[in-house]
Amino acid sequence: MIIQFKLDEILERMNISQHGLSRMTGIRQATISDMCANKTKHIPLKNLALICGSLDCGILDVLELIKTNEKEPTE
Repeated sequence: MIIQFKLDEILERMNISQHGLSRMTGIRQATISDMCANKTKHIPLKNLALICGSLDCGILDVLELIKTNEKEPTE
């Protein structure tokens, strides 16, 4: 399974730029850009809460769990 961000879809639907979300949350624009491109491997819960609060949405609106056929790595 993989976790995928849907942040780019939300921002487009709400007509908010990545820079605008950065100003709203205080999260670096580069970090938001990585989330939108699904390049982020770790996200502080604080940042997730700031995004959800600023966009008035839930965690499941921002993140999606996708099943894959690949074998899960063990950590």
